[in-house]
Amino acid sequence: MTLIDTAGRILPPRYAARLAPVLARLSVILTATDETSRAQRMAMIAFAIRVVSAAIAFASQIILARLMGKFEYGVFVFVWVIAIILGNLSCLGFHTAVIRFLPQYRTSGSDEAVLGLAATARIFAMVSATLIAITGIAAIYLLGDRIDEHYIQPLFIGAFALPMIALGDVLDGTARANGWPVHALSPTYILRPLLILGFVALAIGFGQMADATTAILATLAAAYVTTLIQFGLITAKLRRRFPARKVEIHFRTWLLVAFPIFLIEGFYFMLTNADVIIVGIYLPPEKVAVYFAAAKTMALVHFVYFAVKAAAAQRFSGLVSGQDHAALSDFARQTVTWTFWPSLLVGGLVIAAGPFLLSLFGPGFSAGHPIMMVLFAGILVKAMIGPGEVLLTMAGEHKICAVIYALALSANLSLNIVLIPIWGLLGAATATASAMAVEAVLLHIIIRRRLGITMFIAARSPRPATATATEAR
Repeated sequence: MTLIDTAGRILPPRYAARLAPVLARLSVILTATDETSRAQRMAMIAFAIRVVSAAIAFASQIILARLMGKFEYGVFVFVWVIAIILGNLSCLGFHTAVIRFLPQYRTSGSDEAVLGLAATARIFAMVSATLIAITGIAAIYLLGDRIDEHYIQPLFIGAFALPMIALGDVLDGTARANGWPVHALSPTYILRPLLILGFVALAIGFGQMADATTAILATLAAAYVTTLIQFGLITAKLRRRFPARKVEIHFRTWLLVAFPIFLIEGFYFMLTNADVIIVGIYLPPEKVAVYFAAAKTMALVHFVYFAVKAAAAQRFSGLVSGQDHAALSDFARQTVTWTFWPSLLVGGLVIAAGPFLLSLFGPGFSAGHPIMMVLFAGILVKAMIGPGEVLLTMAGEHKICAVIYALALSANLSLNIVLIPIWGLLGAATATASAMAVEAVLLHIIIRRRLGITMFIAARSPRPATATATEAR
């Protein structure tokens, strides 16, 4: 029985008739085997996971803030943001390079290269993260007298989470490259926050204090459990899908692609998280807690962009490899539509409910509502051009993408340093939103000039096919 038939049985005829076109399109997406429909299915699954994960993450952060209070919660989020950034950077771009190469190897039937790439990315990320963690621990020991005392122990514990964060990112990329969105996103975005909350509750039940140290220990345990489970599942699926008995290693080729990606994503992660870190440097933990609560609430909008980005990367890679400029251009504009309108709708609802949502974190958190409105403006500007950086990366335009992020990050850091002492938390939000606008404008200009594609929500028709940088390859 089709979706249209089901709707006809359940709904009144006039409503079923109105829904028929939508249900027909949904049926095509769910059953068709073409690459665009597969990408749409992956986007839908990723979107659903992000909806659930956003609710879980939001609820868990509220509970943690309630349990710990603003001061300890501020210490916890400051340390955890640093750990997430360093763990991701430890991959040195290999987690995204997997998405760049694996679909090509799978299409060509090179199972040995697929397994070699997966193994190399894992080992490289683990070793790199371990070295960074050791360096961080040494820095804490040497600079201990210059670091606020309430940060020292949580920072020390957080360093041990870096290898698992890095490995988890590589496993995420491997699953996404194979079209396994559930295995890619569920461990990090559903299982891990649930385990963090469960471990914190368990520790408090055994008499531990509800402070940042307890929360970071719980987070460390959750990171190890989650990543090891994900490792076992994805390894088993890889062995079944690619039954090769040996591996091929093309380390130099992968590294030459991974390192520019590292620069791009390093700038991106700093761009999206620098505000929390700088607020933590300039202002006390209570202010960090309020700012993070506002930013976390607006993260309910970010999952729209994340879902589209997760689905688009693999499809962009295939279209670029096939050198079909018309199809690439059409799909790029589709991703803009998938990004902007849902972001506008979800964001409007979140802003309207902002005071209530912030009050759930505890007394004093409602002061973050103006911060939410400023951040929403930046999110909308970014959504107007969709996942443009993904297109540039998959098209081989790594260097220019890195330059764009470097410029946006420079604007972000400069504005944060200038505006936080003047406007406080509102200054940090203004700096972040302005950096998003700089990023969006630069991406739009470069994509149009380099690839001949207009990624903008108001674009009505494709540009005439011309020789582009993609076609030249």
